[in-house]
Amino acid sequence: MIIAVDFDGTLVRHDFPRIGAEAPNAFKVLRKLQDGGHKLILLTMRSEKYLQDAVDFCMERGVRFWAVNSNPEQGSWTSSPKVYAQLYIDDMALGVPLSDGVVDWAEVDILLKNILLKDSYKYLIHAKGEC
Repeated sequence: MIIAVDFDGTLVRHDFPRIGAEAPNAFKVLRKLQDGGHKLILLTMRSEKYLQDAVDFCMERGVRFWAVNSNPEQGSWTSSPKVYAQLYIDDMALGVPLSDGVVDWAEVDILLKNILLKDSYKYLIHAKGEC
């Protein structure tokens, strides 16, 4: 699955241009997704030095993004500047659970497990010809 993730307010508390405190469990969940083979895209309004600071911060915590502010595969089928992903995690997105002003990654982890289990089940049923 391709998952786009925001930075400020999502992985860290809002404190731009500085990097705010880590959102509890954020990097634990991202490492789990990364280890599971999911493609992570950092999708942020940060640019130039501030963007590199965010990328470095994530790398120091064991998260290496597949891409930053782009999807390297979508150029083969569209010229749209909107970054394609199957899931977007952003503190400004409708329905994303928040706690104390930042994304609640413990709740996101539960939601992801439910989504990924449903997808795995769907593919298992399809593979058996039961769809």
